[in-house]
Amino acid sequence: MEHATIFRAMTQDGSARITVINSRAIVQRAIGLHAPSHTATAALGRLLTATSLIGCLMGEKESTVTVGIHADGAIGKMLAVSDYYGNVRGYAENPKADVARKPNGKLDVGGLVGNGTLYVVRDDGVSPTPHIGTVALQTGEIAEDIAAYYAESEQIPTLCALGVLVAPDGSCLAAGGVMVQLLPFADGGVVSLLERNASALTSVSELFRSGLSNYEIASLALRDIPFDPFDEITVDYLCNCSRERMHGALAKVGEKELRRMFDEEEAEGHGRVLELSCQFCNNKYSFDENELFGSEGK
Repeated sequence: MEHATIFRAMTQDGSARITVINSRAIVQRAIGLHAPSHTATAALGRLLTATSLIGCLMGEKESTVTVGIHADGAIGKMLAVSDYYGNVRGYAENPKADVARKPNGKLDVGGLVGNGTLYVVRDDGVSPTPHIGTVALQTGEIAEDIAAYYAESEQIPTLCALGVLVAPDGSCLAAGGVMVQLLPFADGGVVSLLERNASALTSVSELFRSGLSNYEIASLALRDIPFDPFDEITVDYLCNCSRERMHGALAKVGEKELRRMFDEEEAEGHGRVLELSCQFCNNKYSFDENELFGSEGK
């Protein structure tokens, strides 16, 4: 079974850190679950890729990060969630939506996403309230929007390159991303080299398609800059839904509202059963009144 992989490294002088992900397996899993259009595959794939990169940089094992887009494009809302390791899940509100390609033949992700905002919710699992940052979409192409978020909300100069290459049959030929972030007191010479090397990442999906490894792509981004590899980890499209979680979500609705929902289902000829579907993985969970109220509360 194919897995996505993340490579992490830092320049030897401590000026910058780099994270590279080959996310083809994650995108292919999302395609299998959501059957998106070609352009929606590129949009959701980029969001999943970026969210995984952000997630694997969090400091606490209980941490999660949610990256969402609220915009006026045909794809509607998009959401992705990553854990501390970089395992990620996500969905698009209208995955079947599509738009015409750009004049150069490339998929018009920005046109499908539209104008709106990108938000990032960081939950360290300890603090009573998560940290939330919001930025106006720059292009809707995702990579530039992630870089803008870091610059505006976290004051971290960031280079982000994302790519998803979709085959004519809708499968994922290649997908991945690179994120380079400057650290405090970065050396000016290193910054200049990073800016020079950025052009090598113009089409990151083609780099992965050509067979380059995460390390080799990192070496392109850090050409002439000594760096120390930190690690390379395996990550996946991973949903943590369960019957228990769904039951807990229904319990929060309240008995009065739940009984109204049961009445509606019965009126529509579905019987007195509530069925919930996970937006991330499409797993379905059915609950009857006994499970929610007990035999005496029916």
